[in-house]
Amino acid sequence: MDRGHKMWNCSPWALLPPVYSVCTAVGLWAVYFIAVRDEQIAPLTSHYRRRNGSFYPPYISAAGNFPPASCIFSEVMNLAAFVAFIIAVLRYLQLKHTMDKPWLNFGCLVAFSICCFGMTLVGNFQLFTQKMIHNLGTFMTFGLGTLFCWVQSYFTLRVNLKNEGRIVSIIRFLLSGSITLCMILYFSLMSQRLHMHAARCQWALVMFFLTFLSTFAIEFRHNRFDVVCTDNSGRRVSLSETHSEVYTYQPDQR
Repeated sequence: MDRGHKMWNCSPWALLPPVYSVCTAVGLWAVYFIAVRDEQIAPLTSHYRRRNGSFYPPYISAAGNFPPASCIFSEVMNLAAFVAFIIAVLRYLQLKHTMDKPWLNFGCLVAFSICCFGMTLVGNFQLFTQKMIHNLGTFMTFGLGTLFCWVQSYFTLRVNLKNEGRIVSIIRFLLSGSITLCMILYFSLMSQRLHMHAARCQWALVMFFLTFLSTFAIEFRHNRFDVVCTDNSGRRVSLSETHSEVYTYQPDQR
């Protein structure tokens, strides 16, 4: 009974990270399948050989370069950046009063905010039209995103929320290592013009990163995040109180 009661008392915010990760992954794979259907990129399972200018390697950016896939890609990346920023803010607030080095927690939030901005650059500046800006967004996303994963893994072990930190940190350190390995392989294979293998590493990198973000559901299930405002008199007004006032107030219909 106690275990079932605790499960039902989990914060609804725990649903945000996994739903975000699943929806973002679905959106990116939809872009991929549309690009493959329109014969703009080669399938990931094929042996890539470009002939007569057709079939680009299946990089995520190449898949999202041509319409109609580019339209979906821009929407997916913009929404993904926005929700990822919200997750990072909630994580910052969760650790704000538990970290012995608050500047490190704030610095991690700033770094990931820049990462989210990089995601918008990747989505809105296509690779073949604005290559420099697109590649800048790619470096911001992958570089700062990887740093964020390592720092959050350290936070998980250091803070040890609800005595779950040690187990969860192992998962996050493994995911961070996988992300780093994929990123190193991605750039190494790119430099050797092994585009098919590099594209596969890129897709694996993004999926590992989304999986990492989904693990924040473990800690979020313990916390409630309420919106609170303060009026001019200094009295704090919560969101629930505001809602109750709206429902109890009956305007004069005459």
